[in-house]
Amino acid sequence: MIGPAQRRCFVTRSLPSLISLSLLLAGCAGAEPMNLGVHDGKLAACPASPNCVSSQSSNREHRIEPLRYAGSPGEAMDRLKKIVIGMKRSRIIRSNGTYIHADFTSALFRFVDDVEFFLDERAAVIQVRSSSRIGSFDLGVNRKRIEDIRAAINPGAS
Repeated sequence: MIGPAQRRCFVTRSLPSLISLSLLLAGCAGAEPMNLGVHDGKLAACPASPNCVSSQSSNREHRIEPLRYAGSPGEAMDRLKKIVIGMKRSRIIRSNGTYIHADFTSALFRFVDDVEFFLDERAAVIQVRSSSRIGSFDLGVNRKRIEDIRAAINPGAS
């Protein structure tokens, strides 16, 4: 059995480690990138690291198809917004009629991914970009997220 003096000693020795771990994990969120948004009809390019996918990328490693939709563009964006809001640990940061920026936070380490959607009416698609804020590898999470959204926006479409 541990006595009061031993508990105090454990807490005193462990507290700096717990604080350090908390600060480390809190830092996993990273700062919101400054290059987000639509510029000249384009979302930001993916970084060289493999933790990003974009429908506007020409790089095979980062390339993902844009979202196709049925119905009017406005209905598609409303449906997309509802899908994103309904996903675990998601948060809409900015939204207007043609653009949505959301972030998704991982459960364990609280890593944050920025996900953007841009209604490209000229091409009749929704351009997408999903990128981790920090680190190099995402274990395919960004690609899977977009594919899950694709399945939800057009259920039954192949």
